[in-house]
Amino acid sequence: MSVTYVNALIFTGDRIINDHAVVTDKGMITAILPAADISTTDVIDLQGGFMAPAFIDLQVYGGNGALFFQHPSVKTLTATYEGSKAGGTAHIMPTIPTTSPAKMLQAIQAVRDYWQAGGKGVMGLHLEGPFINPAKKGAHLEKYIRKPTQEDINWILDKGREVVKIITLAPECCDPALVKQLQDAGITIFAGHSNATYEEASAAFEAGIHHVTHLFNAMSPLESRAPGLVGAVYNHPRIFASIVADGVHVDFAAISISQRIMEGRLFLISDAAAESQEGDYIYIQEKNRYVNAAGVLSGSRLTMLKAVHNCAEKAGIPLHTALKMASLYPARALRLDGRLGRIEIGYEAAFIVLRDHWDVAVYC
Repeated sequence: MSVTYVNALIFTGDRIINDHAVVTDKGMITAILPAADISTTDVIDLQGGFMAPAFIDLQVYGGNGALFFQHPSVKTLTATYEGSKAGGTAHIMPTIPTTSPAKMLQAIQAVRDYWQAGGKGVMGLHLEGPFINPAKKGAHLEKYIRKPTQEDINWILDKGREVVKIITLAPECCDPALVKQLQDAGITIFAGHSNATYEEASAAFEAGIHHVTHLFNAMSPLESRAPGLVGAVYNHPRIFASIVADGVHVDFAAISISQRIMEGRLFLISDAAAESQEGDYIYIQEKNRYVNAAGVLSGSRLTMLKAVHNCAEKAGIPLHTALKMASLYPARALRLDGRLGRIEIGYEAAFIVLRDHWDVAVYC
């Protein structure tokens, strides 16, 4: 059914236009016309709001009080998506930490069940681990960390076919040939929870890893005589990195500096979790963060909208750039910027409308 949206200032992802209407049909944008040319009666009046592309969150653990990987199911996945949507997000990559094969399999099946039930907005599954470096495990459980074997890769490609879309791993702990197998199967590899030297990281980038998980957190830092993974990201112009803009995981000044250096290669994730006092992983709410039982930082209380707000208000990043960090740039990182991240003809009809006090509505 065709729907036309009128009466909004429109940020397309590239430019701002006024006095225009966005026409959609069957979930796609089919026209952007001067408002005076609209004659249809099937119109939604956006009441002078600010329209922008909806957000894309490539790392989210839970929402609406549900921690997806703790009890992987259509119910918890739906709660995670609805919690994300309330914060301006139309597409998510639900994420699970370093865990057992049995739990991984449950999460994979939950995504399949969600899709089969007609669920929207879930792009696939992000495995954060288990092939990470124990020296940079953060809140991940060391008992599940391991170096990948050929059997591990075969298992992921068999059980996770068409569901597992992203894997975060430590390249210095993995055979490059096994990493290439995952990439050849269409899985995007992110370097993260890694203690790689600058040289090791650079070699991994040259070998085809072009993404990094939560810049600064759980990785070798930039130092004067050891530039580490952070330095390698800065110095390699093809590398994308996500960042958690809550002022807890990363100082806002560091976000500002990184954006100036990386520009369109830096994008936002929420890394949002939910409180849980059961199972292997404990998430305890503590002000604006989650910590585990040992007090180690283990997740954020961000929405993507709050991350955008923080970038604009606290990191000094222009609003239009902060919006792109939550939409166009993650789409570009996954090479989906031909259909997501813009309000243009031929793109998916997924956008937000902002009003006073950062109130948001999502249309998708």
